[in-house]
Amino acid sequence: MSRQSKAFINLIFVTLIWGSTFPIQKIAIQGMSSFAFLAIRYWLAAILSILIWKKQSFKYGFIIGIFTCIGQTTQTYGLQFTDASKSGFITSLYIIFVPLFSYLIEKEKLKKKQIIGLPIAIIGSYMLSGGIKGFNFGDFLTIISGISFAIQMVLMTKYSKKVSETSLLTWQFVAVAILNTIFSIGKNWNVSIFAMSASIYMVLIATIWTTLAQLKYQKVVSTNTTALIFIGEPVFSAVFSFIILKERFSFMQWIGALIMISVLIMISVNWVKYKKTRSFSN
Repeated sequence: MSRQSKAFINLIFVTLIWGSTFPIQKIAIQGMSSFAFLAIRYWLAAILSILIWKKQSFKYGFIIGIFTCIGQTTQTYGLQFTDASKSGFITSLYIIFVPLFSYLIEKEKLKKKQIIGLPIAIIGSYMLSGGIKGFNFGDFLTIISGISFAIQMVLMTKYSKKVSETSLLTWQFVAVAILNTIFSIGKNWNVSIFAMSASIYMVLIATIWTTLAQLKYQKVVSTNTTALIFIGEPVFSAVFSFIILKERFSFMQWIGALIMISVLIMISVNWVKYKKTRSFSN
């Protein structure tokens, strides 16, 4: 398997993991502060990452961590006021902002398939969410989350080209842990058994592994292509919300999910063809 194919598959799997976290977090934070939950999650991730990888970049890791913190905090807190599937859609709007920040920070321009795929993906994601009817405070917080994740994504690609991927983990996690610990002062730290179980999954799979996969593979396929791969997140979020939380799909939501899956297929087919052509020409 080529490095490009491996990167594509791993980034698809990252979206699946992220999609599963929406309903899991919604259940886990019941009865406790969302800030406390994030503090526990990221302190554990920071400790484990420094035990495994000693050499860490403070400057680049902490900068990424600030935007990770804003994104995670607003997303998790916003889940208390909105549906998990709706949160997954609004978070996916970061794909609108990624090309903007990617151009400003990395001077990366959109390619034809990205120009076609982006608006179609947004339409599909909108239909999947059932629309934005009943816009609330949780939705507003989730929009901030999407913008923060867009900046974080571009910075991860940029900095992973400068230093080792594993050196960008610990201080990123520490930044998120510190800020959420501050936010959680005076809040409810009543940790349930489910919350602790969820934390283990969040730490090992949804935090350390997914972050490392992003740092390692985003630069292989480019930030803008990664953003299109990540449109699978709200689809997986809706599926897991349906399975775990029994959130039901309407006909429009099913159509939206099919549209987004079609975009993913289109991107993967075009991308594979492009890679084959380039390899042949070489």
